[in-house]
Formats: sequence, C-alpha cells, structure tokens
Amino acid sequence: MSASGQFLSKTEAVPSPCISVCRMALDGSHCEGCFRTLDDIRHWSKAGSEERRTIWSAALRRAGLMLPEGLE
Repeated sequence: MSASGQFLSKTEAVPSPCISVCRMALDGSHCEGCFRTLDDIRHWSKAGSEERRTIWSAALRRAGLMLPEGLE
C-alpha cells in the first residue's frame, strides 16, 4: 500500500507518524522522530481523520519532505 493511499483514503485509518524515537529537538519545537509538536502529539488520539491528515502534512513539512499528491 502506498503512503498516499493512507492519507487520501476516506475509509482507511490514518496511521500515527510515531516511529518510537521519542526525543524533542533541542529547541523544543518538535519530536525528532515523527516531527510532531507536543500539541500535535497531545491531540492525535482524539483527532479525526482530517485533523490527522493536517498534522501529518505539517510534520512532513517540518521534516523537509514532499507531501503525497492531493494532500497539499
């Protein structure tokens, strides 16, 4: 399954970006493993699919990675 399928599918659950490397950047801006902010991490469990896609988009941007087509 492609990563973009996970992001764009309305029926598939949006997976967590956590890779079990839980360490905050020295400036405290984001996790060095998943690139989420503390607020992103706190909100993840209660977030719906659209909000999770928004969190993923911001994390990918922080990581300097391209977004899957259609997620921009």
